[in-house]
Amino acid sequence: MFKKQNEFQILKSLGRDSYPTQRQLSNDLGVSLGKINYCLKGLIEKGFIKVNNFRNSNNKIQYSYLLTPKGVVVR
Repeated sequence: MFKKQNEFQILKSLGRDSYPTQRQLSNDLGVSLGKINYCLKGLIEKGFIKVNNFRNSNNKIQYSYLLTPKGVVVR
């Protein structure tokens, strides 16, 4: 139950801003960073989001989380 609720909240957040960090999502949703990571992996596996990294960025570990059409429908 809580996982689905957290996943839904993440999808809503990504609908507003596709460039949040996992730490920002953690702070905004009031859950642990590990929980955010776990939920994001699940959403990627389900095809609701996809991940892109900023290859031209100086910060190579920065990622963007993009809603897929499937994720937009759920949101």
